Amino acid sequence: MIWRAAAILALASVGGSAVAQQARSPDGVWLRDDGNARVRIAPCGSELCATNLWIKDTSKGEEVGDRLIMSLDRKSHSKLAGTAYDPKRARSYSITVIVGDSSLTTRGCILGGLLCRDVSWVPAN
Repeated sequence: MIWRAAAILALASVGGSAVAQQARSPDGVWLRDDGNARVRIAPCGSELCATNLWIKDTSKGEEVGDRLIMSLDRKSHSKLAGTAYDPKRARSYSITVIVGDSSLTTRGCILGGLLCRDVSWVPAN
């Protein structure tokens, strides 16, 4: 089973006058903590897509251009949750995305949440 970034997100925002209360967006280019992937997260239609821009180790079937299509709801100013669909493998996952000040964490789960994997991301500069 292949886990990709993302895993990821919604564009809904939470109102508030303070910057700390504004919704954080996962949009951008992210590097996976193991150094194996660079992914762009951006809107694709009404969903959010994580698209592989670069893959170091392709032995697990990951390729440049692979996408993960996410349908997410905002749970707080920094947390999004919902489902992710991998069209290459025709698989769906539950996903949670936590957007930090300078990081992103994705948690993808299968089997009703019995098997989960967290992946940390940093912004690509």
